[in-house]
Amino acid sequence: MAELLCGLERTNKCGELSAKNVGESVTIMGWVHRRRDLGGLIFLQLRDVSGISQVVFDTDFCSQQLIEKASTLKLEYVVAVQGTVRMRTGNNVNHNMKTGEIEVVALDMKVLSEAETTPFSIGDESANEQLRLKYRYLDLRREKIQQNLIVRSKVCQVVRNYLSENGFLEIETPFLGRSTPEGARDYLVPSRIHEGAFYALPQSPQLYKQLLMIGGLDRYFQIVKCFRDEDLRANRQPEFTQIDIEMSFVDQEDQLMTIIEGLVKKIFKEVKDIDLENTFMRLPYSEAMDRFGSDKPDLRYGMELIDVANAVAGSGFVVFENALNAGGAVKAIVAKGACDNFSRKELDKLVDYVKTYKAKGLAWYGLGKDGVKSSFAKAMTAESLKKLEEAVGLEQGDIMFVVADACYDTAVVSLGALRCHLAEKLGLIEDGKYAILWVVDFPLLEWSEEDNRWCAKHHPFTSPKNEDLPLLTTDPGKARAKAYDIVINGDEMGGGSMRIYNSQVQQLMFETLGFTQEQIKQRFGFFVDAFKYGTPPHGGLAFGLDRMVMTLTGTTNIKEVIAFPKIQNASCLMTEAPAPVEQAQLDELAIAIAAKEEK
Repeated sequence: MAELLCGLERTNKCGELSAKNVGESVTIMGWVHRRRDLGGLIFLQLRDVSGISQVVFDTDFCSQQLIEKASTLKLEYVVAVQGTVRMRTGNNVNHNMKTGEIEVVALDMKVLSEAETTPFSIGDESANEQLRLKYRYLDLRREKIQQNLIVRSKVCQVVRNYLSENGFLEIETPFLGRSTPEGARDYLVPSRIHEGAFYALPQSPQLYKQLLMIGGLDRYFQIVKCFRDEDLRANRQPEFTQIDIEMSFVDQEDQLMTIIEGLVKKIFKEVKDIDLENTFMRLPYSEAMDRFGSDKPDLRYGMELIDVANAVAGSGFVVFENALNAGGAVKAIVAKGACDNFSRKELDKLVDYVKTYKAKGLAWYGLGKDGVKSSFAKAMTAESLKKLEEAVGLEQGDIMFVVADACYDTAVVSLGALRCHLAEKLGLIEDGKYAILWVVDFPLLEWSEEDNRWCAKHHPFTSPKNEDLPLLTTDPGKARAKAYDIVINGDEMGGGSMRIYNSQVQQLMFETLGFTQEQIKQRFGFFVDAFKYGTPPHGGLAFGLDRMVMTLTGTTNIKEVIAFPKIQNASCLMTEAPAPVEQAQLDELAIAIAAKEEK
């Protein structure tokens, strides 16, 4: 290795030098970040993953030959510099730079690797994202990306240490498994040996980790890649990483939640030096929907949903009356002091916004500096308007937004989405604030109009609450699950449940989901068989590692926390994957490519 480095050995990283190193002889290596040529004096900024150090080539200390060599350096050349650390003086001190009080006086320099002109300036975040992803290895040199990946690594280290200290074993589960289509779309892998048969890449290690509990391993965790062939969003990728956890001999959420709360606190303390509250709020699903219109509410600001059904009943406004007569809901939110922030054009845009969440429209009523502005005041009596103002606590300068719909879910979800939208627009979200809570008591099932049957809200192995078990045979839609999501700043960070461990309850669950005995055996036969031989009470949870790192680093783009991400169409611009393969490979797998008919 020394020969490859021209006989030099790195003594320090660039960003680690400080006043403590003054007078020391050092060798640093990195990329040329900047070069300033003042004739007989050349200043160089040398960069590595730890940061930047200034190197000075001065004729008082080095040969003319070395000065001339330094003058030929271009950006992104990889060089090794041997020199002495000294203090900077006067205006040469850079207080905005971690190493800004020192510099390295070069005595020798070797070019380890030359570089062509890069397609974009390193560190330029305004460069086209597709171009940066095509040359991702260059974009990885950007300080922000490197810091994000350092945080990611630190989170993984904290997770491993904390869970190991709490008796969890890190165990790997297979990537090549069986397709169990009950959820998102699988990525399939053809088998060469078993013609016509396919493996599926795991959407999660759910069945395997439960089998580990049946196998007596007691406490398991894994930082694991998972795969879902689904449409992408800003915080979603086709392959993602989750912190997967399962533990035995627990039958109450409290026991596992305590472990998870300790883990989250440890991560925030070790990575952000933030001490979180002793316990996290627990909010039932029904209350979360009623107050915030979301099962992942953001509690960093108020603007809660208010039920105004009683206030508008008998008001004469047909939109409100029709919703109530149909058994629906009329809900409102109040933007305090924001009435005059909205022009009519902006209010019309908000109407269009809620329509994307299936609301039929949006009503507003505000007390601005020029008097009342409203989309419905003329349709209601003065008495009804007064009752409505009192119901929401409307004050001068405030504006309320109202959604009425025959479907309760549509009313609350659309208004909940508007709540989040307005919080960003009005600057209500405090920087550096973290609101963490548990959402509990989720519905066990949800009705699928497409399949005309009940489907599992989480997955078919989630245990119903003990007191709701009889509802599976009488009123399945009212059954609640022993399920829980941990929510941070309005993002679902992780979710889990206590699992069914009684074979009769698992059978009842499958039957409630409309599975035939043949389907149960075909899809889950190996799993059902395992229940015959003694199953401990167990439960678990999976954290989205990518989302956790996004939260800790303050980015809203998941690509910023993954080394080699995919783009919106699930392709990789750098490697150009997915790509066609040779016909010989397809023949070996007995696969023929059929052209899709145009729709």
